[in-house]
Amino acid sequence: MGAYSFLDVQAALEGPGGSFQLGSGSGNAEEGIVIEPAGDKNIMTVGADGSVMHSLRGDKSGTVTVTLLRTSPVNAQLQNLYNYQTGSSQNHGRNTIAIRNAQSGDAVTCTQVAFAKMPSNPYAVDGGKLAWTFHAGQISTVLGSGTPEII
Repeated sequence: MGAYSFLDVQAALEGPGGSFQLGSGSGNAEEGIVIEPAGDKNIMTVGADGSVMHSLRGDKSGTVTVTLLRTSPVNAQLQNLYNYQTGSSQNHGRNTIAIRNAQSGDAVTCTQVAFAKMPSNPYAVDGGKLAWTFHAGQISTVLGSGTPEII
């Protein structure tokens, strides 16, 4: 059995108007980076007599959420990129996010990535966090034996 540390997580975003790091060293909040599939891979249909049919869906889309401390300089980079990419459909949805953990061999590549929305922007007693949400058209995941190189 091994050990895990977010310190081993490298992540990068690349697209029209910018390319920068999102992983360890970027001012990530405790929530770090979360990849979530958009829907179920299987749809189960139960017939009137109790027979079951499974339907395999080809959907590989999902959501990537990167949560940063308010003081992270990456927030300004993401805001500038958001402003640039949402200004024209020519630049929208053309990002790639790659996440690697060299220690475990995990490799996640997200393509056809677009900003889903601006993060909530709290001004309160505590500095808070900004959660940047992206929609990914394709998410490819290898756990434990992927390549550690990052884009």
